[in-house]
Amino acid sequence: MSGITTSNYNSSRFVLTGFPGLESNYLWLSIPFSSIYAMVFLGNCMVLHVIRTESSLHQPMFYFLAMLALTDLCVGMSTVHTVLGILWGFIREISLDSCIAQSYFIHGLSFMESSVLLAMSFDRYIAICNPLRYSSILTNDKIMKIGVAILCRSSLLIPPVIIRLKFLNYCRPRVLSHSFCLHQDLIRMACSDIRFNSIYGLFLVISNLLLDAVLILISYVMILHTVLAIASQEERLKSLQTCVSHICAVLVFYIPIIGLTMVHRFGKHLSPLVHVLMGNIYILFPPLMNPIIYSIKTQQIRRRVQRLFCLKGA
Repeated sequence: MSGITTSNYNSSRFVLTGFPGLESNYLWLSIPFSSIYAMVFLGNCMVLHVIRTESSLHQPMFYFLAMLALTDLCVGMSTVHTVLGILWGFIREISLDSCIAQSYFIHGLSFMESSVLLAMSFDRYIAICNPLRYSSILTNDKIMKIGVAILCRSSLLIPPVIIRLKFLNYCRPRVLSHSFCLHQDLIRMACSDIRFNSIYGLFLVISNLLLDAVLILISYVMILHTVLAIASQEERLKSLQTCVSHICAVLVFYIPIIGLTMVHRFGKHLSPLVHVLMGNIYILFPPLMNPIIYSIKTQQIRRRVQRLFCLKGA
């Protein structure tokens, strides 16, 4: 009997939470959300196109930026069908298998973005602290190996905790907190022993997000130490300006994660709408802002984008 019961639970469907209290305005809400997703896709595709077609941008810094844009593009693709599906009235529920798959991609891509930001901080550290050896340290071969390491780290560490979700017994109300699936949402509804998921999930957060944040901070402490040793104030500013885009990208990635964590941990009394909005900010804010940040703050990208639009206008 227990096997049949477990099978029934595992074949059940989960209710996706849209925007509580705003159901009558879904059609209007779909307009800004559709625009945001369109900007995410177009902005990151534009960055990838500019880097691919402009030979002067075939440098380590821009290869890492291309990895970041590709990751952001995949983040948008992993959630667009459920978020817009709810707003357009096509989707209300999601199967367990689809939920697990979406959870895998969302968390895996978050870890990948964190890893890429760490690699970009390493790039800035080498460029400022050891500029004479920059080209010999960050060769194309090294960058390819870093890319493979990022992919393996982000995709191979998660399966144990995600696969386990398939075998949990879900007996609590199957209503998700967001318009997409997160690991912490699924284990909240499980009646099985979730100690492995909790402990391993915490290990993943510490060994990926937290460790990356600490290493990024250390790299900038060393960069600041090197910059302050430069005699000329003009050279100091020039060196620091090369880091502005990356610092902004780090902030737009980590601030929503911290905000969502705080809401999940301490915001039980808050309206469900706050949880949903924070979840969407966590998913959409970095992919939306990164192309804008790099198009404005990075001179080479800005000039190439301006040329691109001038050619189209002509």
